[in-house]
Amino acid sequence: MGIGLRSGTSYRELRDLVDAAVSGLESRDVGYVVTVDGKETEPGLQRLVASLGAELFAASLPELSRQPVPSPSDRVEHLAGTASVAEAAVILSGAELVVPKQRSARATVAVGRLPQEDVGEAAGERAGQVPKSTFGQAIAAPGYVLRDRDTVHRVLAERRDVRRGFLDRPIADDLLTRVLESAHRAPSVGLSQPWDFVLVSDLATRRKVHDLATAQRDAFAASLPADRRAAFDGLKIEAILDTPLNIAVTCDPGRGGRHVLGRHADPRTTWFSAAIAIQNLWLAARAEGLGVGWVSFFEPGEVAAVLDLPAHVELVGYLCVGHVEEFAAAPELVRSGWAARRPLSWAVHQEAWGRRGLPGEPLSPVIVDDAAAAEGVVRAAGTQVVRLVVVDAVDTQQLRPADALVVQVGGERPKADFGVLWRPARAMDEAVELGVEVARDLALQGAGEILLELASGSKTAEGLARGVRLGGIACGMAIKQADEPGEVRDSSA
Repeated sequence: MGIGLRSGTSYRELRDLVDAAVSGLESRDVGYVVTVDGKETEPGLQRLVASLGAELFAASLPELSRQPVPSPSDRVEHLAGTASVAEAAVILSGAELVVPKQRSARATVAVGRLPQEDVGEAAGERAGQVPKSTFGQAIAAPGYVLRDRDTVHRVLAERRDVRRGFLDRPIADDLLTRVLESAHRAPSVGLSQPWDFVLVSDLATRRKVHDLATAQRDAFAASLPADRRAAFDGLKIEAILDTPLNIAVTCDPGRGGRHVLGRHADPRTTWFSAAIAIQNLWLAARAEGLGVGWVSFFEPGEVAAVLDLPAHVELVGYLCVGHVEEFAAAPELVRSGWAARRPLSWAVHQEAWGRRGLPGEPLSPVIVDDAAAAEGVVRAAGTQVVRLVVVDAVDTQQLRPADALVVQVGGERPKADFGVLWRPARAMDEAVELGVEVARDLALQGAGEILLELASGSKTAEGLARGVRLGGIACGMAIKQADEPGEVRDSSA
């Protein structure tokens, strides 16, 4: 049976149309229903297929448009791209058309009879094999209907790290349980479920955690250059005392014992699992109208001591949860100008690293020129001044200024320090691209000016410095370069 239908066609209309189409046939058994790609998720059609006990398949529009149909419609071909979805679907499946196109207000149906051997094959498929259409492709599992799909994407887009505007209102037990159930449904390596949730509402306990966060905030502020510190002073980094509930999410790295499926090659998957549980919690809370803020301004061991966590259990996340006045249209760090989102096109690589491009679009290199930047790549809007030093080997003296960022080119990975970026460029072209990326990422983090110093004579170091200039200029940053230490010249032109 081939079916063409408009979006929103009801089950009752489809059922009446089908019953009329098969009413004169000796056998009314329907084994296959075929429609055009995109219509297989229609709720009315899915209910019809279930009531018939049939298998649902979808054919591509180009395949349908190539079929010679006995009852063509110029209007349908103009609107849908094929002269008849219903008849073309039957013919494409290899069936003999026995009932030409029948119409209702919003749908069309045509009926065909498969050769006897194909009917026997269909019976075998129903006995346990993966169902296939006679044109070779099984129907994919349907997605949600459009309304539900939009809701899922909306929740993802409107999730916020909330730190302001919490209300003095308790969270109902059933609501909190629903949120925790969603967190507990998270996927985990080997179904080990390494997480636990410590619910903290006691004010005295929250004050102890708040004191730890305040101390770390002060330490971080002291590490910033003056311009960045001024911007940081206006940011709120936690809501520990503003919310009625804090939730500490922990991870037991050994849960599940020795033979946890999938963990042996990469033990980090245990901590990844706990992080996914936090994301589940966050999204469920947003759907329920609860704000969540993740606090990371403390040393995990200190908070573990306050909460009396066992020594084998580690703290992964500390969340502030409560009802809020509103959810902001954009993240606070974006609204404040502290940072900007990285474009998706920068993050998608095809087949191998560096072959950038969104699905279906031409691949493009990382390097962008002024014209591309002007067309909406990223324009630096911040005022932060970054002193960027390109080296082959790190000298600790270079890290002393608070505004210094050292980029080590090649060699071995340096000791972990966020004042040092390691970029192991192997060739000049790669070094240039890595330099462009460094500059663009700094623009996203609020840099408006780069003071560039090349403290190495290697070709790859020179290439990375060249990339920094190209990327910085393309993003609208001022680039000043030191020919010698202490001597700075403008290279933005």
